[in-house]
Parts: sequence; C-alpha cells; structure tokens
Amino acid sequence: MKTVLLSLALCGMCSAAIGQDIDNSTITSLDLDRYLGKWYEVARYDHSFERDLVGCTTEYSMRDDGKIKVINSGYLKTLDGTYKESVGKAKAKRNGTAGQLQVSFFGPFYSDYYILDLAPDYSYSVVGSSSPKYLWILSRTPQLAPEVKGKILRNLQQRGYDTGKLLWVKQR
Repeated sequence: MKTVLLSLALCGMCSAAIGQDIDNSTITSLDLDRYLGKWYEVARYDHSFERDLVGCTTEYSMRDDGKIKVINSGYLKTLDGTYKESVGKAKAKRNGTAGQLQVSFFGPFYSDYYILDLAPDYSYSVVGSSSPKYLWILSRTPQLAPEVKGKILRNLQQRGYDTGKLLWVKQR
C-alpha cells in the first residue's frame, strides 16, 4: 500500500513538473445534437497516432447504445496519400460536466476529451484533455478565418498552452 501511495505522489509531482499550469477548464453547456457531424482538423499537437497525417477529419454520430461513434480519418503525408481511418466511441464522463467526454479507440481504455472552447454557432471547437500534451483545433470548414484563428490562439495562450507547438494540418 505504501508503494502505491508513493507512486501516486510521484506521478502527481511529475505531472506538475511537466506543465500543469494549463487552464483546461471546459465549456459548461453542450448541445450534443449540434456537436455531432463532420469536423476538419485545422491544427493539433504532434503525437504518434496521427503523425504524418493530412486532410484529417473527425465525424461524430450517435450509436444505438447511446454512445457516440467517432471516425477519425486522414491521408498519409499528402492529400493523395494512403487513406487511414480509426473508429472509436465516446461517452459522457461520469462527473456529468457537459464539456468533458471520454473517447476510446482501444477496447475498454478511455482517454479524456475536453471541449475547451466552442463557437456559439458550433463553427469551431478547441479540444484538449486532462493532460497538457493534447490539443486540437477543429472547424466545420477546412480553414478558419484569420480573425477567428487569432482569437483562438490568444485564448489558448492565456490558458497557458504553447501555440508554437501546433501543427497546422493541410486540408483540401
């Protein structure tokens, strides 16, 4: 038991050391029916499961069991490259916070999906997690207007995110 407590304490110290000064507070209201549909990935932090993918989209739809079907797709290296697709599921987080979901692409293992910002007209969404290592900017269109992009970037910087680490995703 002491080993488990020590491990938990050390994990807490490690996460504080890697930049937990991020404000990852989520939206407080979500109309799921409006959120469903196709989103274009405009920008993201680099991570192995999407490395070298361009033309990325995410599509959300309801499943018969009440969970959300998630289809992430993109093309390897170029917009004419090999098409890649991952199908997963999402569900509301147990705490019931509107902007906090959990998503799974690997069996029973779920990761946080935090909606950090959402346009009033649902035209863009900014998604993170409980970890500062994950960040996506999504849009209903392949490109964002410059003033919208600037507003999102300023908001992320105020929250403590390093916007210089964002990879801007090539779209059609």
